[in-house]
Amino acid sequence: MKFFYHPDQERHAPPSFLLRGRQVASPEGPLRAQMLLEGLASLGIEVTSPETPDTPRLRERLSRIHTRRYLDFLETIHSRWSALPEATEVVSPNVHPCGGGHHYPRHPVGQAGWHMHDMACPLTAETFSGVMANAASAEAAADAVLAGDDSAYALCRPPGHHAGPDRAGGFCFLNNSALAAEVLRERHARVAILDVDLHHGNGTQDIFYDRGDVWTGSVHADPADFYPFFWGGVDEIGEGKGRGTNVNRPLPLGSDGVAFMAALDELIEAMTAFRPEALVVPLGLDAHREDPLAGLALETEDFQALGQRLAAIELPTVIVQEGGYPTEHLGNNLAAFIRGYTGSRAANGGS
Repeated sequence: MKFFYHPDQERHAPPSFLLRGRQVASPEGPLRAQMLLEGLASLGIEVTSPETPDTPRLRERLSRIHTRRYLDFLETIHSRWSALPEATEVVSPNVHPCGGGHHYPRHPVGQAGWHMHDMACPLTAETFSGVMANAASAEAAADAVLAGDDSAYALCRPPGHHAGPDRAGGFCFLNNSALAAEVLRERHARVAILDVDLHHGNGTQDIFYDRGDVWTGSVHADPADFYPFFWGGVDEIGEGKGRGTNVNRPLPLGSDGVAFMAALDELIEAMTAFRPEALVVPLGLDAHREDPLAGLALETEDFQALGQRLAAIELPTVIVQEGGYPTEHLGNNLAAFIRGYTGSRAANGGS
C-alpha cells in the first residue's frame, strides 16, 4: 500500500469560519495534516509527495467532475475580490442564490455567492495552490492503483466530498474522492464510492447522480439534524442512467460503532449488486465521539474494525482522507484504521 501527501496543501490555512453567526477559529488547517502524518509515522509509514501539484493532465481530469467556470473561479476569484473597494483578505460572500438563481453574475461578489454555498469555505490568496496540491495527492494515489497497486491512501486536506460540480461547501473546494473515481474509470467500467465520513458526501452524490458507471453510497449522521442538511436522505437514489446507483444510510445523532457497522454492511450489500471493478473510500475520522464536529460516537477501535471490513471487499481501492479534526485522538484513529486495513489485506495475500 502506498501513501501520498503533497506539503503544498499547507498553503491553504484559513484563519476562521462562520459558525452559528460567530467567527471562530477554523478546525480545518495544516495542524490536521500534521496530526494525521504523526499517526502514519507511528506505524513506520512514510508518505510520497507527487512531483508536480499542478499539471495539464490534472486540470483535464478535474474538468470531468467540475465545471470549467468553477475551476476558473477558484483560480481567479481572490485577485478579483481583492481589487474591490474595502474588500477583506479572505473571500467570504454575503449573498447566495437561495432557491436557485436565474443567471450567472459577472460581479465577483455575486460569483462568490453562486459558487460558495455556505460560510465554511474562506478562500485566501494561497487556497488555489493548496487545493491543487490536495487534488494532486488524490490523483497520485489513483494512478498508483491503476499502475497495479492493490490499494493506496491520499492524505488530503481540506476535505473534498462537499464540493459539487459548480460549488464549494463544508471546507471543501475540489472533490478529491470524485477525482480518484474518475481516474479509476479510465481503466474500470464500473467504480464504487463508499463514503464513511460523519457527513453526507453531497458534492460527490451530485457529481455522479445521473451516471450509471459510478455507484455512490454514504453512511452519515442524519441530515434532518446535521450538516449538510439538504442532502443525504434514503429517497435520493439517482436519476436517469444513475437511477438506483445512489444509496444513503443516515443514522440518528449519537449512533455508536455497532449501528455504524450495521449500516455499512447494508451499503456494501447494495454496492456488491452493482459489481464494481474498483473502489474509492472517502475516509472520515470525524465520526469519533470527541471530534470537534461530533455527531456520532465511534471509538478508536471502531476505526480498526472499519479498516478490516473495507479491506475484506478485496477490490483495487483508493482511500481518500476526508474529515477528522484536531483532538488528541486524531492520529491514533487514522493509525487504527490503517492497521486494520493493511493487516486484513496482508492476511488475504494483498499488500
